[in-house]
Amino acid sequence: MQPAIRTISFVGLGLIGASMMRAFRQAPLQGGLRLCLKGYDPALTEKERHDALEYGLDRFETDRSALYDADLIILAAPVEVNIALLDDIWTVAGSSVLVSDVSSTKSIIAEKARSLGVPFIGMHPMAGREQQGFSSASEELLQGKTVILCDNGSFLDEPRGQAFEKLLTTAGCRIMYMNPESHDKVVANISHLPQLISTLLINYCKDNIAASGPGFSSLARLSGSSWEIWKDIVLTNSDNIADELEHFASELESLAGNVRSLDMETLSTKFSNANQLYQTLKELHNP
Repeated sequence: MQPAIRTISFVGLGLIGASMMRAFRQAPLQGGLRLCLKGYDPALTEKERHDALEYGLDRFETDRSALYDADLIILAAPVEVNIALLDDIWTVAGSSVLVSDVSSTKSIIAEKARSLGVPFIGMHPMAGREQQGFSSASEELLQGKTVILCDNGSFLDEPRGQAFEKLLTTAGCRIMYMNPESHDKVVANISHLPQLISTLLINYCKDNIAASGPGFSSLARLSGSSWEIWKDIVLTNSDNIADELEHFASELESLAGNVRSLDMETLSTKFSNANQLYQTLKELHNP
C-alpha cells in the first residue's frame, strides 16, 4: 500500500519549520519510500536556500501551485500569516490537502479552517530557543519534546492524520491532545505568562543587571524572544493571557503580604511545594 503522506510542504523555514523538516528527513521511511519535502520562506538568503537542500529539503518551491500540491502542508510562519495563508490554500488546493501549523495559538486558526472547509489539525511543538531563524534549526530540537495536537474535525482518524501522527512519534515527539480552546488557555498559563514575566522582570531590574548572577539570567532568558513573533500571539490570545497576568498579579500581592508579615510557615510551604514540582518538571523533561 502507498503511504498516506508522501509529499510535505513547509511554508516557513525558520527555527521550528526547518527543525521539523530536518527531523522528518531523519525519520524512518514509510513503506520504504522516501518523503518528498518542499518548502518556501521569503526570508531565506541564497546560502540558506542552498543549505536547506543540503539538510534534506528536496525543492525550494516559489510557485504556490507546486508548493500546495502536497499531501500535507505545514504552516510555520507567524500566527497571523498562517491564518491568512488558509485563504490562499483553499483557493489553490481546496480540501484536497491536509493542513497543519506550528502556531502558538489555535482557536482562531482552527475556526478559520473550519469555516473554509480546509482539513486541519492544529499542532504546537513545545520547543524552541531564544535564537530564531533557519540557522538555529536542528533535527534534535523536537527530540523528546511535547507536541500538542488539536483536531476538532476527526482528521486524526483518517489515513493522512494517522500518518502525520506517526511521523511525529518516529521523529521523537511526545503527543498530547487538546481542543483549540483548551490549548489556548493552557499555553497562556505555561508559555505566554512566563514569556511576559521574563520580559517584565528584565525591564523592572534594568538598573541593576550589571550586578546580576546566573540565577537572574536563567529567569530572564525568555526576554530575548522576538516581538515580531509574540505580537501575533498576544493579538490572538489576549483574553487568556490577560486573565493569567491578573491571577498571577494576585499571587504576587499575596506573596508580598506573606513576606512583610514574616509568615514563615506559609513561605516554607510554598518553597516545599515548589521543590517537589521542580523535581516533577525535571523528570518530565529528562526522563
